[in-house]
Amino acid sequence: MHTAWEEAGWERLGDGVARRRMPGWDETIGVIAGTTGVMIIDTGATLRDGAQLRRTIRGVLGRDVTHVALTHPHFDHVLGTAAFAGVEVFGAAGLGDLLRRGKDGLRQDAVRHGVDPDAAAEATDLLVAPHHHVHGQLTVELGERQVLLANVGPGHSAHDLAVLVPGRQGSPEIVFCGDLVEESGEPQAGPDALPQQWPGALDRLLALGGEDAVYVPGHGAVVDAAFVHAQRDALAARFGVAPAS
Repeated sequence: MHTAWEEAGWERLGDGVARRRMPGWDETIGVIAGTTGVMIIDTGATLRDGAQLRRTIRGVLGRDVTHVALTHPHFDHVLGTAAFAGVEVFGAAGLGDLLRRGKDGLRQDAVRHGVDPDAAAEATDLLVAPHHHVHGQLTVELGERQVLLANVGPGHSAHDLAVLVPGRQGSPEIVFCGDLVEESGEPQAGPDALPQQWPGALDRLLALGGEDAVYVPGHGAVVDAAFVHAQRDALAARFGVAPAS
């Protein structure tokens, strides 16, 4: 029997936790529902994406998103944020300054990857920077459910944020990894990546979730800790970083 999430085109990961792989760039969007709050993880590549996500979540849950967590500053993960007016936005420390001063580069990157130029310009003009800056770890209350935001980067970018959903009723922890982990292809190291530090970020990610957690990549299928370990070692070999001790 399909759940309401699955009927809406989402993948249910646990009680009150789901994600969607977006068309186009396959970026993961996550949602975590508590009794008094709803968090979305990343917001899509355009304002239209963000508005559609907001409507879908409201349609499934019967209430609106209250919190946004941005995993890193790439166009396909942040440009829908302005569709969530009035919502508290969280990001790794320094993300807000980067987004404010880097709007032109973000718009150009979006257009280069196929976003309509007008849509890219609108989204970057209205882009919302985080209101809350995560330096180490920050617990966000969504009613009876606590969500842990962890600044585990840098790695894929200078501002990588992971989101841990603690397990309950025998279910495992769920870790939304952003693009620190990618399953559908080799991890992308763009000009803003810090490859020498990326394996260390994955060590911190694994310490956060543990060996029994479910890991949700920024792109691709859900994976386990063994996959993250293997990707960590592959990145270390690729970039000439010493193996984990």
